Amino acid sequence: MADWNARLYLKFEDERTRPSADLLAQVSPVAARRVVDLGCGPGNSTELLAARFPDAEVIGVDTSPDMLEKARQRLPRATFIEADVATWGPEQPVDVLFANAVLQWLPNHDALLPHLMSLLAPGGILAVQMPNNLTEPSHALMRDVAREDRWREKLAKASAARAPLAPPGHLYDLLKPHARRVDIWQTAYQHPLDGPAAIIEWLKATGLRPFLAPLDAGEQEAFLADYLERLTEGYPPRVDGKVLLAFPRLFIVAEKAP
Repeated sequence: MADWNARLYLKFEDERTRPSADLLAQVSPVAARRVVDLGCGPGNSTELLAARFPDAEVIGVDTSPDMLEKARQRLPRATFIEADVATWGPEQPVDVLFANAVLQWLPNHDALLPHLMSLLAPGGILAVQMPNNLTEPSHALMRDVAREDRWREKLAKASAARAPLAPPGHLYDLLKPHARRVDIWQTAYQHPLDGPAAIIEWLKATGLRPFLAPLDAGEQEAFLADYLERLTEGYPPRVDGKVLLAFPRLFIVAEKAP
C-alpha cells in the first residue's frame, strides 16, 4: 500500500487521541527512563507520553515516512525511528511500551504480545489499544461492497488485512504468565459526525486503505460511491442531523513483575 497520509489522519485528531489519553490514564505511576510509542503516527500519542514522563527518553516507532515527518515537527526533542513494529527491538529494556491503534494490523498476537512483554524492564508496563470494530456497519458494509461482482476479484484480499481480535479471556491467559497484573476492558465510543461522508473521510486514513489501494482513481471513486450508499442506509441521521459512528476499542495494560 502507499504511505499513510498524516494530513488525512489528523482530520479527526481529537477523536483519535482520546483513546490514547484513556489508555494512558490507566498506566500506573512509574519512574520511567525509556518510553516507546509503537506505531506513533504523527506524534499525537507520543506528545501525551512526553508530557506524562518528562524525564524519560521518548522514542516513537512507525513505518510511515509521512507520519514520522509530522511527528518530528511536533516533538523535535523526541527520537523517531522508521521501523516495523513487528520486528523492531530496543537497545535497552523499556519501562513503558505504548501501542495505540497499531497491533490490530499485525498477525499472530499469540507470539507478538509475549514478545513485547520480553522487551520490558522489570516492573515495566505494556499498554495496548486496538480497534475492535470489524463487526460494526462501517466495516461490515465495506466488506459487503467488496464482495460485489464488480470488485470481488480486485479486492479478494482486502478483508484479510485485519483479523478479528481474540476474546479478552484468551488475551488474559496469553499475557498473565509474563505479568503480575493484567487489566483488559473495552469502550465503545459514539462519535457524532457530519453524515455518512464524514465516516468515509475518517476511514480513508485507516480501515479503507486495503480496499482502496488495489484500485485506480476512477475505481476508487466508484467504490466509495457504492459504499456511501450503503452507509446512508446503515447510519440514519440523529435529531441534529449528525450520525453516530460507534467505535469499540479494546484496551490492555500488563505490568511485568519487578
